Amino acid sequence: MKQSASFQGLRIDHNSIINLEKGKIPPQALDLEEVVLGAMMIDKKGVDEVIDILTAEAFYKESHQFIFEAIHKLFQKSEPIDLLTVSAQLKKDSKLELCGGDFYLISLTQKVSSSAHIEFHARIILQKYIQRSLIKISNEIIMDSYDETKDVFDLLDNAEAKLYDVTQGNIKKSSETAQNLVIQAKNKIESISNKKGLSGIPSGFSKIDRLTSGWQESDLIIIASRPGMGKTALALSMASNISIGQNIPVAFFSLEMSSLQLITRLISSETGLNSEKLRTGKLEKHEWEQLNVRVKNLEKAPLYIDDSPSLSIFDLRAKARRLVSQRDVKLIIVDYLQLMTTGGTFKTGNREQEISTISRNLKALAKELKIPVIALSQLSRLVEGRQSKRPLLSDLRESGAIEQDSDIVSFIYRPEYYKIDTWDDDDRSSTEGEAEFIVSKHRNGGLETIRLRFVPSLGKFEDIENYDSPYEFHSKMNAAANDDTFKPDTEQPSSSREDESDLPF
Repeated sequence: MKQSASFQGLRIDHNSIINLEKGKIPPQALDLEEVVLGAMMIDKKGVDEVIDILTAEAFYKESHQFIFEAIHKLFQKSEPIDLLTVSAQLKKDSKLELCGGDFYLISLTQKVSSSAHIEFHARIILQKYIQRSLIKISNEIIMDSYDETKDVFDLLDNAEAKLYDVTQGNIKKSSETAQNLVIQAKNKIESISNKKGLSGIPSGFSKIDRLTSGWQESDLIIIASRPGMGKTALALSMASNISIGQNIPVAFFSLEMSSLQLITRLISSETGLNSEKLRTGKLEKHEWEQLNVRVKNLEKAPLYIDDSPSLSIFDLRAKARRLVSQRDVKLIIVDYLQLMTTGGTFKTGNREQEISTISRNLKALAKELKIPVIALSQLSRLVEGRQSKRPLLSDLRESGAIEQDSDIVSFIYRPEYYKIDTWDDDDRSSTEGEAEFIVSKHRNGGLETIRLRFVPSLGKFEDIENYDSPYEFHSKMNAAANDDTFKPDTEQPSSSREDESDLPF
């Protein structure tokens, strides 16, 4: 039975789509495949130039795939690559006869005299492979689109995943000369020197910004703690400071809380109304007025919240790229890392390997989009068993790769949570309503322990020295940046680190 569908007035015949491919030869360049393989067997330089450009799948002819696989195996074992060694490897793999025997290998070497232009030829082969891949993916998308049992948004995600795989697997960045990099670095330094205030995205916390000069582009920042320390509250405080106070677009990916819960927290923080009253709706008349007036700044903020559950690293990358291109997002926050999945396109083993894949891809995302990515993270329960509750880098849960991939690793520690009434330093001051932001790894700067004010009734963090609103912060930061006193603290940080947890409300 003939199937058809209509789209904007056009009738699309299912059988006619399938017939489009009939009688057509897939894109290929067999002559160039022969030339490249022949050059690789007569000149080692040719192998070095194309071994990281091509894969066996890039060759159209199956026998050429077998020959390239043999060459690749020899290359990995650092063994000589020539007509005889390739023939021996194919014999070992029981594929020599499938390739046409020694006679065919000899004919390949006779087609070329050197490896000149081999890289150019290899890139043409790669282009043909990409074309074949796109045709295959397109046909699969067409067939899936006719299946009424499949969810349309799953189709979109799968289509984007397949296209992304083609891009990641075949578009490789080449190295750059020192001269070009020096010019780029000088231009960046010049632009920073002409910029008022901080070189990165201000967090809204003065001492943190003095230490980091703002969150820098391409950096992966980890904020970790045990449950109950307030990592979500700190992340929301930063998102508020940046999007409301600075009018800088921020994307917040929440895998734990709904978007409505998050925005209610922000309303409490921005209006000064107790979160309990907002949950119950028991507001006095003047509090309703306070809510309606003060919430206007939050309504206008360029803050984008995504509460998709079980978000995969691929879905995050796809959504982040769209937000950056369409909304000009300058900062991404993920709450939290251990709730993410790798998705179906990644083949991983245990959970530790999965977390390693996620952290590695978060860093790759920051580099690709050239924006800072803040990822919240849980800590292991080892903290609870120690007398000192301050976290260590070794407490990062499930994978040391998080520490390795990140540019900054920080912890939140609130002694008050553990019924500790005074700080363990010389001044013996009260810990009530105070927290420590502990920078334990800083790839491009120093380490420091910074005290912050925590307001549990509003679910927010503030600078401990003052209680300025986020709206007053930007002007003060710019003024301080032009002052000689605006310099990173030189005093040694107090050695504090501890547990984290999200707020009880």
